[in-house]
Order: sequence, then C-alpha cells, then structure tokens
Amino acid sequence: MPEAVGPQAVGPRAVVWDFGNVIVRWNPRTLYQKIFPDPAECDRFLAHVCTMDWHMAHDRGESFEDNIAVLIARHPDHAPAIRAWRERWWEMFSGAIPETEAAIEALDVRGVPQFGLSNIHQDTVEGTYAMSPAFGRLKDAIISGRERLTKPDPAIFRLAAERFGYAPRDLLFVDDSAKNIEAARELGFDVHHFTDPASLRPALEARGLL
Repeated sequence: MPEAVGPQAVGPRAVVWDFGNVIVRWNPRTLYQKIFPDPAECDRFLAHVCTMDWHMAHDRGESFEDNIAVLIARHPDHAPAIRAWRERWWEMFSGAIPETEAAIEALDVRGVPQFGLSNIHQDTVEGTYAMSPAFGRLKDAIISGRERLTKPDPAIFRLAAERFGYAPRDLLFVDDSAKNIEAARELGFDVHHFTDPASLRPALEARGLL
C-alpha cells in the first residue's frame, strides 16, 4: 500500500523512531567483512551461522552468552567468529545518520513529542544512546529486550501506544523494516518506511510536523 502524502486534515502529533538504520547505521557485515575478507565466505557465515533469525533471540532479551554458547555447540569451527558478535559488537555500527539527527533536532525545536521503539538487547541500549545526542531528545523508548517482545508482534506496538499515551493514529512510526511498517499500519499508526534518508524531511513536512 503506498504511503499517504500531502496535506492532511488530521495528522500525527508525535513521532516514534526505530534505532538501527534509522538513527544509527548497524550492519553485521561492517564487522564480519574484517573477519572474512572473502565476500563469499562472509556471505555464507551470515546466511548460515550468525543469522538474523538467531540474533532475534538477543532482541527478545536472551543473554548473548547463552545464545552464543548454543551456536558454538552447533558450529565449533566458527567459535571465534561467533564470539565476535558480542566481543566486537560495536564494530557493527558506522555512525549516526545525519538526516535523521537533523530531523529529530528540528522536531524538538517545534515541540513535537518523540519516542523510540527498537528491537535491541537491553545490555546495548546505553552504548547505542551514546552514539548520538538525538537519543536525548526522546521522551521515552520501548526496548524489546526489556519487554520480551519484538517487532513486528502487534503486542509491542499496542504497548508503545499505551505507554506513550497516544492513539495509534496520532503516532508517526519510522522504521527501515517493511514487515514492521506493515504491522504498525495495520494497527492504525501513520508510517514512514525509511529507505532513503533524503525522503525523511519531506515526509515530516507533508504531515505538518515540520
């Protein structure tokens, strides 16, 4: 379904931000291309060993240590590379996204309430916040690892609306995942699928937020 654009009689009154690849850039390949210089070998490792399905357990709050131990038992030949998922976690990041930082600052100046909703392990939250002052503009955030719920489960979106104190229609949800965007849209959130940083400000302006 195409995203609504243009002036609206009634629009969102607050913004809910995803973190990874919306506020800060995160990609396991940023780390693992150092460990596996051969691109094909790197691809195989991320497709068959440290997969995103495996990583989702961290987003649900499972400890890195326990989840890594289980994977090493299955792939003992890759033990050092698997351990690097936690030991070198911060090397998966490549800085904040300037367009998002600028938008968050501009919304803050306008007095628009802003919140976070992220699939993220509870032990990595503070380190992530330290990557950008933009995180300090968020009034509250739903952290999946603390709640033991992950996007795109509808329950985490309902929790966000309840905790932030807004009806879904009053919230603009910004995320890079199409599945998360569709889940939020089905619950009545306004949504912006973040695929191009340059499209962010026009989307906010179209809704009268900037």
